[in-house]
Amino acid sequence: RAAWQPLRVLCLAGFRQSERGFREKTGALRKALRGRAELVCLSGPHPVTSAEGPEGGGPDSGSCPPEEQPRGWWFSKEEADVFSALEEPTVCRGLEESLETVAQALSKLGPFDGLLGFSQGAALAALVCALGQAGDLHFPLPRFIILVSGFCPRGHGLKEPILQSNLSMPSLHVFGDTDRVIPSQESVQLANQFPGAITLTHSGGHFIPAAASQRQAYLKFLDQFAG
Repeated sequence: RAAWQPLRVLCLAGFRQSERGFREKTGALRKALRGRAELVCLSGPHPVTSAEGPEGGGPDSGSCPPEEQPRGWWFSKEEADVFSALEEPTVCRGLEESLETVAQALSKLGPFDGLLGFSQGAALAALVCALGQAGDLHFPLPRFIILVSGFCPRGHGLKEPILQSNLSMPSLHVFGDTDRVIPSQESVQLANQFPGAITLTHSGGHFIPAAASQRQAYLKFLDQFAG
């Protein structure tokens, strides 16, 4: 790899984030990493039709353009488009299709150097790495992973692959001290599955931070994979 070629990173959105919304939410990070990393954004395959939209995207969200449709990776109830990260779900509806979506993106849009996931996307990214490490050829192991507001996914068959063995790849775990959606101890539990994990904490809540101090931490982490 030529030293001036940016690292390619597949970024998995959070629950209820549209494609456009996720691009906007990662805008500050994209700007901070310009020239060092190219972020390729991917939202979940499932439209979220519930009335509780991300920022007031109400029940009429079905009529909005596809790139503005709130989307998710899986739902924790059979009969409703809802997801709760902190409760043991009755089902993980839609997860198989989401794994297929990620596998296709890795194959068609790749190769990628790394994975980045936010919130539900971070839980999915960790699962993808666990499956890849267990030998699933659909999920070639990335050189690194960045998990923002991550958590260990709950549900039968989800947590086990992650908790059964350490995930042996360089990892950066980013989380906010005042995150009320994913409490920081959830992100710490996930980080504990990655030997040598680097953590980057910030005083804020549930978002992808990219201020000057955090930019330095991202670049320091990414520079070990450049060239």
